[in-house]
Amino acid sequence: MKATAIAHTNIALIKYWGKRDNVLILPANSSLSMTLDQFYTETTVEWSDSFTEDQFSLNGKIQSDAKVGRFLSILRDQFSLTSFAHVTSTNHVPTAAGLASSASAFAALALAASKAAGRNDDETTLSRLARQGSGSASRSIFGELAIWQKGEANDGSDSYAYEIPTPSKLDLALVVAVVDAGPKKVDSRLGMQTTVETSPFFEAWTKQATLDLEAMQRAMKENDFVTMGEIAERNALTMHATTMAANPPFTYMQPLSLALMDAVRDLRVAGIPAYFTMDAGPNVKVLCLTKDAERVKEALSVHTSLLYICHPGPKARVITHD
Repeated sequence: MKATAIAHTNIALIKYWGKRDNVLILPANSSLSMTLDQFYTETTVEWSDSFTEDQFSLNGKIQSDAKVGRFLSILRDQFSLTSFAHVTSTNHVPTAAGLASSASAFAALALAASKAAGRNDDETTLSRLARQGSGSASRSIFGELAIWQKGEANDGSDSYAYEIPTPSKLDLALVVAVVDAGPKKVDSRLGMQTTVETSPFFEAWTKQATLDLEAMQRAMKENDFVTMGEIAERNALTMHATTMAANPPFTYMQPLSLALMDAVRDLRVAGIPAYFTMDAGPNVKVLCLTKDAERVKEALSVHTSLLYICHPGPKARVITHD
């Protein structure tokens, strides 16, 4: 009863920001993301009746992580297991820095735990499971591009992600500029809850995000990269506006984040279609075409040396199973 799985991070082009149910992790709006080939989590799960408690190791160090413990309890209940689990995980991505490490972490954990339990859950089931560890993990079950539908059911049965094809004529890239690889000053769950409860912009955000998703899907079908980029950039700024209007107000942007955004705008003036996005962290991701990725990286290198060119990555997968 042991398995190892790999899942990749994803970056939302239409953001998930706000829950309609904090326990089941049900989003207030649907979202769309790109799975990244460069960043991933590898996780091994072993269930055994000989274990006296759950154990979690991250990057070689034993951790006390309430979120992982809660998630293992959920899996134990849903898998009808009585045994405990030992989890060994390695993050090939900076943790808690706004690079979606929780998405890859819980997607890999859900898949490895399911397989180690002798199950053959389909991707929809795995997406629903991963969502209960971290909302964005529902999308990391899938490769390429994925939509996480918010659903309407109170039990969360219709809130899961599914893969959509990349635009047929577009070779997409995402240049990741790392501003700060350390933990965020405002945890994304706390920041999200504060926004939902206090920001006067939150209701408007959910309505606009719904419209943005519809417009993004149309642009993708038409292979209209410029419109895709404009929507993604505006959607990110709208999300961050909700945090600045929260009580107390807060922002994930740092001075270097703003400088990178200006560099992207300068690229557009120079004729390079490039568009920034930011999640709950200071790091800036730039959507562009592969043919322009090196030029984008070069322009951003004036501000930071921690730059990665990413492309749509693979779905979560099991690599070993005993």
